Amino acid sequence: MEVNGAAWKPSSWRSKPAKQEVVYDDDAKLTRTVTKLNTLPPLVTPYEIQKLKSSLRECALGNAFLLQGGDCAELFDYCNQDMIEAKIKLLLQMSLVLIYGARKKVVRVARMAGQYAKPRSSPMENVNGVTMPSFRGDILNSYEPDLKARTPDPSRLLEAYYHSAATLNYLRGALSSGLADLHAPLDWSLGHVIDSSVRSKYQQIVTRIMDTLEMMRTIGLDTGSGLETVDLFTSHEGLLLDHFIWIGDRTRQLTHAHVEYFRGIANPIGVKVGPTMPAEDIVPLLDILNPTHEVGKIVLITRYGHDKIKHHLPAHIKAVQASAHNGTVVWQCDPMHGNGRNATVDLPGTGGTQTIKTRRFSDILSELQQALLIHQEHKSYLGGMHLELTGEAVTECVGGAEGLTEQDLSLNYTTFCDPRLNEKQALELAFLVAGFYREAAENEI
Repeated sequence: MEVNGAAWKPSSWRSKPAKQEVVYDDDAKLTRTVTKLNTLPPLVTPYEIQKLKSSLRECALGNAFLLQGGDCAELFDYCNQDMIEAKIKLLLQMSLVLIYGARKKVVRVARMAGQYAKPRSSPMENVNGVTMPSFRGDILNSYEPDLKARTPDPSRLLEAYYHSAATLNYLRGALSSGLADLHAPLDWSLGHVIDSSVRSKYQQIVTRIMDTLEMMRTIGLDTGSGLETVDLFTSHEGLLLDHFIWIGDRTRQLTHAHVEYFRGIANPIGVKVGPTMPAEDIVPLLDILNPTHEVGKIVLITRYGHDKIKHHLPAHIKAVQASAHNGTVVWQCDPMHGNGRNATVDLPGTGGTQTIKTRRFSDILSELQQALLIHQEHKSYLGGMHLELTGEAVTECVGGAEGLTEQDLSLNYTTFCDPRLNEKQALELAFLVAGFYREAAENEI
């Protein structure tokens, strides 16, 4: 078919150069695997895609806020009841706080049911003196530091499909069975908040939310199943073009394979925008991916770093505002990926100190606050935030109301890739964003 005046088909990307390319040793096995995948039913339906597109349109128009969060690199082992439910409940709580603060509908999108691949800065790494392929997610190879286990295996593509299907199956069933029922009690325990004044402020917000829900129940406005379930969409990076969707900062080259593949897809598309993207590249990229200027089709996920955002975001906003795409994109802040740093800690079972990745809560909050202010100053709308988080009590990012330090990282550092906010840090971030919107609204009165 013709897309943007040029011939396109699902395989046309193969004629383009590809960043983060995967090389398999067994081409025949890869062919058999892809052939099998082509016979399996799609993981999501066109109706679900259209519903998400409609929701993102509201974000682009300033009528809703996009909350996107989940694991950096989802593992097959995360496909279990407890971990799925923990993420759902955390996103639900965060969305309630954001609804209270922003007074807007919240669109919930989880990084799950497919986030099994991760781009890496280097295809190879040295482990215990042995050079081997880097771990690039369960869809490609194993985290086990063994040369054979690290060799990309095509059969993992099918494993990823089946684990995605199982996760989606439980997700749909749990939501329809009342897991997200707002009548059910949620764990709002704030005992981890060290500062008593901050804890009191958060408790006031929780009390108001619960009072509102109780009032709706009392006067009968909660009938008709409106509070018994929620819409929850899923997402993942479209890194492996053979398999299954957002374009990463490392794979957004205008003339390369990923952009070629994505330009023919009707799904909503996210594009990571980092400090290496020149402002003059944004509009040509939007022209390729969204030539009809469909409102909400493209989510621009900015990820600069707290010390770089003020140097890049204003120019990127102005470039879009000066184009035919003004008012069509969803601006989303990813305050995680530009704020990584290293820490040296003693990890149990490793036999000594190790240098690991971490992030400071204060840096994450700073980038998010700056994004809110910069959009406000430029008469633009920050339509969402994109977080790496988990519903588990991990200790991977330092700071936050519970006061985690680098010495605490070894307590429960379980990520196989990038550090994630734990459930308390993620909820605190929602409180802080809600407070920003409340204060902004009160200042306008």
